[in-house]
Amino acid sequence: MTEVKQYAGKDYDVIVVGAGHAGSEAALAAARMGNKTLLMTINLDMVAFMPCNPSVGGPAKGIVVREIDALGGEMGKNIDKTYVQMRMLNTGKGPAVRALRAQADKHAYHAQMKKTIEDEPNLTLRQGIVDDLIIEDGVCKGVITNTGARYHAKSVVLTLGTAARGKIIIGELMYSSGPNNSQPAMKLTKNLKDYGFDLERFKTGTPPRVDGGTIHYDETEEQPGDKEPNHFSFTTPDSAYIDAKNQLSCWLTYTNEYTHKIIRKNLDRAPMFSGVIEGVGPRYCPSIEDKIVRFADKDHHQLFLEPEGRHTDEWYVQGLSTSMPEEIQQKILHSIKGLEDAEMMRPGYAIEYDVVSPYQLKPTLETKVVKNLYTAGQTNGTSGYEEAAGQGLIAGINAGLRALDKGQFTLKRSDAYIGVMIDDLVTKGTKEPYRLLTSRAEYRLILRHDNADLRLTEMGHDLGLIDQDRYQSFLEKKADIENELHRLDTIRIKPKEVRDFLISKGGHELKDGVWASEFLRRPEVSYKELLQFIPAPDKKLDRRVVEQVEIEIKYAGYIKKAKERVERLKKMEAKKIPDHIDYAAINGLATEGRQKLEKIQPQTIAQASRISGVNPADIAILSVYIERGRIAKVK
Repeated sequence: MTEVKQYAGKDYDVIVVGAGHAGSEAALAAARMGNKTLLMTINLDMVAFMPCNPSVGGPAKGIVVREIDALGGEMGKNIDKTYVQMRMLNTGKGPAVRALRAQADKHAYHAQMKKTIEDEPNLTLRQGIVDDLIIEDGVCKGVITNTGARYHAKSVVLTLGTAARGKIIIGELMYSSGPNNSQPAMKLTKNLKDYGFDLERFKTGTPPRVDGGTIHYDETEEQPGDKEPNHFSFTTPDSAYIDAKNQLSCWLTYTNEYTHKIIRKNLDRAPMFSGVIEGVGPRYCPSIEDKIVRFADKDHHQLFLEPEGRHTDEWYVQGLSTSMPEEIQQKILHSIKGLEDAEMMRPGYAIEYDVVSPYQLKPTLETKVVKNLYTAGQTNGTSGYEEAAGQGLIAGINAGLRALDKGQFTLKRSDAYIGVMIDDLVTKGTKEPYRLLTSRAEYRLILRHDNADLRLTEMGHDLGLIDQDRYQSFLEKKADIENELHRLDTIRIKPKEVRDFLISKGGHELKDGVWASEFLRRPEVSYKELLQFIPAPDKKLDRRVVEQVEIEIKYAGYIKKAKERVERLKKMEAKKIPDHIDYAAINGLATEGRQKLEKIQPQTIAQASRISGVNPADIAILSVYIERGRIAKVK
C-alpha cells in the first residue's frame, strides 16, 4: 500500500477531534473564548447526533444540562429549540431530585447544533479522520489526518466517543463501525497506547427502532408532556414553550413471561453470554437479555415507545437494548403488547470501543501522560450525552485557557454535578461506563436543577462565555431573590389574620405573631397563599424568583447544614499536595495507600481522602508530612 504523503495544514489555537456532544461543547467554548478553533469529525452528518436514546435530561443528567447552560454551553439552548416533549420528573419529591427531561427531535437537534457551530466566527468545522498526534518532548502540538494533513495547535481535545476502534455486534455478526453504522477511527487509540496511555474496552448498546405506523397505541399507556412551561436554558422565555397539545406523546408498555421465555431460550446466541463481547457494559442501562438473567424473579420490565422526531415514523423502544440476532429481536418485539405487528426498521446492536482510563487525567481533563492534550466524553469512560457534554465544556474551557496562556479552571464537588463526575473519574476511575446519579452527590441539596445559574453564572461570565446582557439579567434575578427574602423577614403576621386559613389546611394555629418567612416555612403554606396576608412586592416577581424564595425558606435548615459541610471541605481542598511528591519517602503509609496515591497523584488532601484504598491514617500521615515540608495553604 502506498504511504500517504503528509502536508502542512493551517495552524490553530485549539483543535477538537470528534463532534459529538462532548466535541461540540468543547469547540464552541474554546472558540467563544477567542481562540481560532478547528473541529474535526469523521462525518459532518453525525454532528451532535443521538445514536442511542433521542432525549436529553432526566435524574442528575437534567441538572448537568442546566449547569452547562449556566456556564455558557449550548446543549440547553439547543434542546429547547428542538424538543417534541418536555416533562419535569420527581415532582412529588423534594427539589434536590427534581429533574427536567425532554424528548428530542434527533434530526432537528443535530441540524440546529451543526448550524450553531457553522455560524461561530472563530470555529472551523471540517470532515476528516485523525490518525495520530503531533507530540514533541511530551507536549501535544497538533494532529495528523488519514489524508496526510498536519494541523498544529497550542492544545488538543480528544472526544472520540464510540468510534474509537468501534465494533458493532448483532448476534453472530460483527464488523468494525462507529455508532449508527458510521466509519470508525481505527488508528488513533492504537497510537495513544504507544504514547503510554492505559486503555480499557467498554461496551454500550441500543434497542431496535420500529415503524410508528405499525404500533397499536390503544394497547399501551400514553405518557404526555407537561402542560406548564419549562426549559433547560435560563435564557429561554416561557413564550417559547411548545403547548402541550403540540407535543408528541410517548407510550408505555411492558415485556411479559413469553418475552422472557424467548430470550432465555436463545441466550446461547446472545453475544454478551456467549463470550463474543469483550467490553464491559453499563450497569445502570443493561440490555434486555442481561435484565432477564439478573432479575430472574421479575415477570415484566417497562418499555417506553419514544418518537425520534416530528418528520419520521421511526420510534425508539427504550428499555429493549439488545445485541441478540436480528431474527430473535423480531420475535421479542412481536411478543410485546402493542408491538404484535411492529415492523422493525433497524435492529438493536452492541458496540465496543476504546476508553482512556480516567485516572490518567487531571481535574482539568488534561492528560498526565501528554501535556496540552485533553480528553472528554465516552473517551473517559462515561455514558450519556449529558455527561459527555459536561466534560466537553470543561475540556474546551481549559484547552482554550491553555491556548491563551491563562490558568486552568476546575469545578469542585460542591460546585456542580459536573464537578462530582470529573472528581469521581480522575480520583476513583471507572471499570464500567460511568453514569451520573443523584446519589453520587453528597451535596445534592445545594446542587439543584433550579439554582444552577446562581451557582455557576458568575464563573461563566468570568470565563467570557456569558455575555454582559445575560449577566445583567442574572444580577437582577439574584437581587430580586435577596430583596424578597429580606422583605419576608420584616413583615409580621398576626394569629387572627391566618386562623381560618390554617384551620382549612389542617395546620396548627399560631399562638403568637410570626415573620412572614417563618410562616412560609410551614409545609401547608405556599408563597402564592402567603400573599393573601401580606402586601405584594413592589414589582411582579418572575416565577423562577418565587421558586428560589420558597425553596430557600422552606429548606433553610438543611441548606445551612450542607453549606457548613462545604466550608469544612474547603479547608481540606486548600491543603495542596506538591507535584511529583515522593510517596516512597513518607514513612508509615500503608502499602495499598502508597500505591493508590502514586497511581492517582491527587492534587489536594481532600482528593486524596476520596481515593479507594487510602485510609484515614494515611491522610493524617500525609497531612503532617506536607505541613512539616512547609507547603503553604492555597487561599
